[in-house]
Amino acid sequence: MKNFKLIYTLAITCLLLTACKKDVLDRPPLTTYVDGQFWRGEDDIRLYANGYYPNYFNGYATGFTVDYTPVRGYTFSDDLTSKNVQSSFESSVPSSRGSSVGGTTTTAADWLGQYSGPTWDFAWIRKSNIMINRLDNVAKPKLTTEAYNHWSAVARFFRGYEYSRLVNVFGNVPYFDTELSDTDLQMLYKDRDDRGVVMDKVYDDFKFVLANMRENDGTQNLNRYIAAAFISRFMLFEGTYQHYHGLDPARAKKYLEFSVEAAQYIVNSNKYSFTRDFKSIFSSESLAGHPEVLMYRTYDAAATITHSIGSYQNGTEVVGVDANLVLIKSFIANDGKVWQNSAVSNASSFTIADLDKTRDPRFEASFYEKPLASSATLLYGFKFASREALTYIGKTYPPAWASNTNTSDAPVMRLAEVVLNWIEAKAVLAQYYSGTAVTQADIDRSINAIRKRPLDAAAIAKGVQQTAPLSLAALPVDPARDLDVPSLIWEIRRERRMEFVFEHTRLLDLKRWKKLDYMNFNNNADYFLGPWVNLPVELPSTLTTALRGRTKVKKTDGTIVTYDGTNAAQMVGYWVIENAANRNAFTDRAYLAPVGQAQITQYQEKGFKLTQTAGW
Repeated sequence: MKNFKLIYTLAITCLLLTACKKDVLDRPPLTTYVDGQFWRGEDDIRLYANGYYPNYFNGYATGFTVDYTPVRGYTFSDDLTSKNVQSSFESSVPSSRGSSVGGTTTTAADWLGQYSGPTWDFAWIRKSNIMINRLDNVAKPKLTTEAYNHWSAVARFFRGYEYSRLVNVFGNVPYFDTELSDTDLQMLYKDRDDRGVVMDKVYDDFKFVLANMRENDGTQNLNRYIAAAFISRFMLFEGTYQHYHGLDPARAKKYLEFSVEAAQYIVNSNKYSFTRDFKSIFSSESLAGHPEVLMYRTYDAAATITHSIGSYQNGTEVVGVDANLVLIKSFIANDGKVWQNSAVSNASSFTIADLDKTRDPRFEASFYEKPLASSATLLYGFKFASREALTYIGKTYPPAWASNTNTSDAPVMRLAEVVLNWIEAKAVLAQYYSGTAVTQADIDRSINAIRKRPLDAAAIAKGVQQTAPLSLAALPVDPARDLDVPSLIWEIRRERRMEFVFEHTRLLDLKRWKKLDYMNFNNNADYFLGPWVNLPVELPSTLTTALRGRTKVKKTDGTIVTYDGTNAAQMVGYWVIENAANRNAFTDRAYLAPVGQAQITQYQEKGFKLTQTAGW
């Protein structure tokens, strides 16, 4: 198995053998063919395990699919603003929240946007429990102890993965660790278990994984390093969620320590490094051998496995939810200071050209160098498109950057996330749980290692510079810092924000930090603004007769100037996003999702009770 092409071809066959069911809870047993003939050795087991890959390592997905993809799948956060009223949090219990499909994607774009996880569906948990059962009762005599332990670790990894996501979405969920019969109603219709109980089970699974999974199981196959990276993610989420939501300090400490342990395993291996430029991670035709990428998904036009994510950052296609001024202002200046205190020339300028030269290099690598009307904020994201792709604006795009025929490889897990998980978990432990103090050496192995990534030739030609190292002895003084967040943890959060623009992390970060109030855009007028623009010079297409009364800019004194057809020369200032307005009011219940009424009723019809999510 050399890459994802074969994995994804085989996965559907595997899913058909194992995930068929009548509804969310009532599922027929496996066929006689599978039980009697399938579990013959490692080849059969690997085929079964490959069925997980499309669901958990989906990369850029395929075609126009948006579930769990960057750019299009994750557009609901405080980083991004759309025209008109912002999309709102869920406001009522849905009629249904389950899935009876059990396919490779179980979410819709609006669901994923708000919750970044699966619906109320336990098909993937069942799949893992079946695998564990068959390993124990059918395949074990045919395997070496090493092979049995490895494949048990694979099954337990994916069970822990799915439960981590379910807990992230719903909080308390029923925990199943065995294959259930469709007649075992007491277990099938059990009520929710406390999230701490569930995550303790996940913790145990992940501990087994780190002790037993192979370090190398072939190119592009799950191994201990990849698993450890995801474990660092899930344990950081739950540890900080338990901490900041005031749930269970002992569990918070336990999970955070495990996040450090898992990440440390990768950091200490020295197998991966920050020795290629940032842009190369997201726009390369091949990520084979990329020093920063632990796992990636391969795309190939000849195999008709393509995606559309690059197209939506090609300069022409419209996403409709784009980077706002709050995000822009969060980028550190390249002298390592916030823009208010930076000594870099033009650090207080918010024109795109100056931002490219004065800010951390990830700004220039993530956003196009000129304002574009195809962005609601005029700041157009191109992190996931090549520099070449933007040369086709106004021309015919090649298949690599048009429609759903993109073939750039997708990073699934990369070193930057690992080290940022690591340093944050260490910092929280040190700040609140008497953990070992974060040292400058820790910062150098994480944040400063990221900042030392080499620049590509195009960035250098523009005058982009690497950002100065972060020093514990002289942390930036940020007037925008929340007073309840220590300076070091604030800077770690900033680093995540710069690193993961358009990716999966931001909304989940807000939820675990208990900072969902950032999604109330009335808290900061900059949410409704884009960069500083000189419209007559940079974008005269916004000054047409049809746009009179609609095109607006905001001056530094707060004055808003509206284009009236005669005042083009005055249209210089921060771009005002057209008709942008705050989302509907929301409360803390938005941290977790409600279960659908159909699921509540289904339990009732069987004589059982499913507890609704708190607050709903």
